[in-house]
Amino acid sequence: MGPADRLAGLRARQVVDCRGQAVLPGLVDGHTHLYQALFRGLGEGLSIVPWLCTFMWPVSIAVTGEDAEAGARLAAAEALRAGITTVVDNHYAPTDLATVLRVAAVVEQAGLRGAVARGIVGERTPLAARRGQPDALFRHSSAEELELTREAVRRHPPGSKVEVWPAPLNLTYVGQDLVRAAVELAEELGTRWHTHCCEGSGDPAGYAEEYGVRPVAWLAAQGLLDARATLAHAVWLDEREIAQVGAAAAGVAHNPVSNAYLASGTAPLGALRAAGATVALGSDGPACGHRQDLFECMKQTVLNQRLHTLDPTVLRARDALEMATREGARYAGVDAGRLEPGRLADVIAVDLERSHLQPVHDVESTLVYAARGSDVVLTVVDGRIVHRDGHCVRVDERAAAAEVRQRAGELLARAGVPAGPAGPSPAPRPTR
Repeated sequence: MGPADRLAGLRARQVVDCRGQAVLPGLVDGHTHLYQALFRGLGEGLSIVPWLCTFMWPVSIAVTGEDAEAGARLAAAEALRAGITTVVDNHYAPTDLATVLRVAAVVEQAGLRGAVARGIVGERTPLAARRGQPDALFRHSSAEELELTREAVRRHPPGSKVEVWPAPLNLTYVGQDLVRAAVELAEELGTRWHTHCCEGSGDPAGYAEEYGVRPVAWLAAQGLLDARATLAHAVWLDEREIAQVGAAAAGVAHNPVSNAYLASGTAPLGALRAAGATVALGSDGPACGHRQDLFECMKQTVLNQRLHTLDPTVLRARDALEMATREGARYAGVDAGRLEPGRLADVIAVDLERSHLQPVHDVESTLVYAARGSDVVLTVVDGRIVHRDGHCVRVDERAAAAEVRQRAGELLARAGVPAGPAGPSPAPRPTR
């Protein structure tokens, strides 16, 4: 890419005809759990804490390294098909070194770039016990967590196509000392760090009851909140915390589909962006986001914000596109997100000639409100085609799906979790 006179003498090895297509930067998924492809469609009818305690933790504890690798492979292919070129995969089941390295290898082999944010939990805290987190979730001591993470980062250091980041799994139930140590480890190693932040409505109050302070306010007071922080969800922040996140230029991954699915709430995006936060979009994994589809997330982001504020100008299509591309790239620390000379060659093409996209009066509106991930016909990462016309070049999707189907059935049986709705049945409607 560059001025026409500089490109005139070049001869391409391969020419791709993109007439009738929108060419744009690759999309950045700021928060996902790739291994959760094993659980797609389960956990129906539950809010966040019951969903975690009665569904997600039991099945996650039963996941093997081979299961996680299989789930990540299928979800990585799904992401590429939908035009996602960078992922932040918050991996936490299981987190032994071999599994973390295998998941990172699967992500890279598929053709994606990004980070595997290794989930850190350490010892079970009193707050975790009160929330119903089972003992089996806490497999490593704090010292072991830090050493495992250090070694994983050493194998995938900053600048790798797929990095590893420290990720204290949730600010609410990971102990303060371990959160501090994980953030300090990220600073020492030069990486970003990742965490779930104030996703549920009860998170800040529960934390304040235990520690006498809200979680984000504590991070800020300890000097731990900075531009390397990537906070998933950040739904239940007060005005002071919003200002603190913005002043630190911290990153926030907004997950509109999972927030709605789990009835978690609507994040204060307008206030966060105005304060100076870098806001990316996240699919939040197939277990509660159901699809690795940032087109769906872009649309839901705009619609949810308008519904919540009753203001049709609070967010526009262009804002959603920026969060999925340039803001997402800044959040993830990758030199992408724009189509301009010198940037990483992460590019996608969307077929605009499909019936549900015609006529195209405004390309931005069409992409955000009418397009879906399946309309992506070309995905290029690092200048290499990794998906074209529904075919992932580096992944045997049929074999990957077959393996996940088999493993998912065996996994649910091991975990003792039924396949089907988990929540209470809706009340019967009155008859006339």
